[in-house]
Amino acid sequence: MTALERRDAEVADLAASSSGPARDETVLSRPLRALSIGIVSVVLLIAFEATAVGTAMPVAARELHGVSLYAFAFSGYFTTSLFGMVLAGQWSDRRGPLGALTTGIAAFAAGLLLAGTASAMWLFILGRAVQGLGGGLVIVALYVVVGRAYPERLRPAIMAAFAASWVVPSIVGPLAAGAVTEHLGWRWVFIGIPVLVVFPLALALPQIRRRAAGPVIAPFADADDRSGLGSDSGSVKRGRSVRGRGSFDRRRIRLALGISLGAGLLQYAAQDLRWFSLAPGAVGAALLVPAALGLLPRGTYRAARGLPSVVLLRGVAAGSFISAESFVPLMLVTQRGLSPTLAGFSLAAGGGTWALGSWVQSRPRVEPYQQRLMTVGMVLVAAAIAAAPSVLIPSVPAWTVAVAWAFGCFGMGLVISSTSVLLLKLSAPEEAGTNSAALQISDGLSNVILLSTGGAAFAALGGGTVRHAATEASGAHPAAFVAVFLPMAGVALVGAWVAARVRVLSG
Repeated sequence: MTALERRDAEVADLAASSSGPARDETVLSRPLRALSIGIVSVVLLIAFEATAVGTAMPVAARELHGVSLYAFAFSGYFTTSLFGMVLAGQWSDRRGPLGALTTGIAAFAAGLLLAGTASAMWLFILGRAVQGLGGGLVIVALYVVVGRAYPERLRPAIMAAFAASWVVPSIVGPLAAGAVTEHLGWRWVFIGIPVLVVFPLALALPQIRRRAAGPVIAPFADADDRSGLGSDSGSVKRGRSVRGRGSFDRRRIRLALGISLGAGLLQYAAQDLRWFSLAPGAVGAALLVPAALGLLPRGTYRAARGLPSVVLLRGVAAGSFISAESFVPLMLVTQRGLSPTLAGFSLAAGGGTWALGSWVQSRPRVEPYQQRLMTVGMVLVAAAIAAAPSVLIPSVPAWTVAVAWAFGCFGMGLVISSTSVLLLKLSAPEEAGTNSAALQISDGLSNVILLSTGGAAFAALGGGTVRHAATEASGAHPAAFVAVFLPMAGVALVGAWVAARVRVLSG
């Protein structure tokens, strides 16, 4: 037996053992404990960074004399992460997720160090861009690890653990970052995190190397049976090894560059509403639209049943919710006179309810009702977004937003984790990386499009000149906020319709 055949036999045995686990096995059972703790800890640290960076960013921009470039510190991260997602999908499908994951974490850490030691705003933005590339690599590689290392029965539970990893950071992160920024300086918010990644990597990497590294092995049913698309062209047979090609798909890499550059140009145009911004906006759209059509599953734009609707739903849910959430603290500070800390705490309860929704969808008893739960989740999201601007009426208590957002986050917990689980269920083994990248691209791309659209409407109605309610008794430009929230609520309602199409009709 050759070394290659021995490797096939080892991985096939591992896959066979994971396809029929003991019914009492959990993600913390001994065979999976180190892997689960390691990858969940990685997500936890990324969550801390994501929630803390918003607190430190204004101070960093001011000290680096780059307030005018403030938005690019966020968009720089996002545009490079889109490219990283596509690259990670290609890398994971052809060579396994280990290389993409380790490279992504290294780039994420390098970007944090570059931003934390930057002496000028352009270096800070460059650091954020490197960090975004690493973040895109990591998130897709983690999805592929889940698809390969965990039996289907346990995937909802590990996805719920990913969601729960955001609970503590969403509450503690801004406070911790504020204290560090005030007493040690904003740079330590960025520099301190890379050291903390060493421990979870030491736990997870040996397990990833054993359980998920190397070419795809597909000991399960035919690819067409797993996809749910009714195709009879699947070539992955039970017990048959499917080896990824060594080289990357150059066309997809070109499309990834196009979608990243196009998204960046669109963001720039939306942030600068002068007439000459139409040119980069048009170029951005010309690059982004064909690239998105080429990178997302065929039929995504028309909500074709099955996998395309799963990918579309992820984008609709994430884009509408995050775009609305971005304006909640600003609305409470400028229209109701809350302090930034209190405004931030209005969203804190959402971390717990999001995790609760994710836990609910992970219960085996609710699996037959998963599609209905996703529809209910999107209705809750739409209702929360529509209810938020009610606080523009002075007689409505400000805490109304906190209650509404808690329900909306519960709905997001039902939807987001379910889309992740369904995507892996509907993906053939050799397509898990590419489809996971498509899911994340849909998520990120909808954010940039809806944020750009909402931001442009907000600015056009005078939102860019809002004043603090404590010094402006009349409360300036409430219509600018309404122009953001109500359209996003409508988008979320469209998501309720898309959720009804994630399952393929039998017969």
